[in-house]
Amino acid sequence: MKTTDRITHDSTAAPKRPTILRRLLSHHELATLLLLLHAPIEASAKPEIPTLHEAGLIETVSNEVGADRIQLTPEGNAVLRGLGVRR
Repeated sequence: MKTTDRITHDSTAAPKRPTILRRLLSHHELATLLLLLHAPIEASAKPEIPTLHEAGLIETVSNEVGADRIQLTPEGNAVLRGLGVRR
């Protein structure tokens, strides 16, 4: 007799957030994180922004003027701390 595993889908569960442990960062992505360590940058400043955002390492915030800025998330700061970069 064959048994099958049942997969249940909970519509109220938050989507699983990808973690950086699933892949390595490129040198361009690491350089972008280092730039963000010292100051937020404009949203369109670097082509690595979408990938880092998807990984949960950066976030977009709006300032008083309404311009979008990019800054590190706690996870992004943790990656840099893991590399020995202290803030």
